[in-house]
Amino acid sequence: MPANKANHVAVIMDGNGRWAKARGLDRTEGHRQGVEVAAKVVDAAIELGIQSITLYAFSCDNWKRPESEVSTLMGLMHEFLLDETPRCLEKGVRLNVIGRRDRLRPEIQDAIERAEALTEGQDKLVARVAIDYSARDVLTRAAAMYEGASDDRDAFNACLSRAMNADEPMPPIDLLIRTSGEQRLSDFLLWEAAYAELLFVEKNWPDFTPEDLAEAVKEFEGRGRRFGAVAPEPAALV
Repeated sequence: MPANKANHVAVIMDGNGRWAKARGLDRTEGHRQGVEVAAKVVDAAIELGIQSITLYAFSCDNWKRPESEVSTLMGLMHEFLLDETPRCLEKGVRLNVIGRRDRLRPEIQDAIERAEALTEGQDKLVARVAIDYSARDVLTRAAAMYEGASDDRDAFNACLSRAMNADEPMPPIDLLIRTSGEQRLSDFLLWEAAYAELLFVEKNWPDFTPEDLAEAVKEFEGRGRRFGAVAPEPAALV
């Protein structure tokens, strides 16, 4: 058994546009390919025994992108929810979309509610998709909800869940992966990633494979995690 178990993996799926540009394609083609990769990675997470996976699909700041690109992204996310719901039911995956919902198209809101309701009882994997998400916004809203006078982290975590539309408090992230070679968190799960192991992959997201996920988990299992403590001294030889 490995010393570390990657129970909760988060992924910043970066590089779709660069992948498309390198091939002389429109950026939207990169996003389309990225959606297909996301479905494969969810399947791979089940095989690897991961309990929860959170995919960063669209940040609050992504609304600043060209209107045509945003419209395509919203359409792809709608298709993803429609296509993945029956697959998740078949594979035992519970879907949960975290982030704001009030700015999403009505048909996307309906697809989210339907997907979450239909997959509620699935228990092989929790697949969370972050759409219109900002960790700083979530923290701000959670702080406004929190009425405790003490430093009750569990109570605050429950507020965080409500603030981001999570169906239950999110477990801490064990491993956070970002593709495309960029090395920043981009306002993603700042509270949950407090002690996450970070792994930056040079590949753009459309080139990421289930084998890459398995390799990332393997590297994670070999890392030393101390959570602020000192590593224990090796036992003395008798």
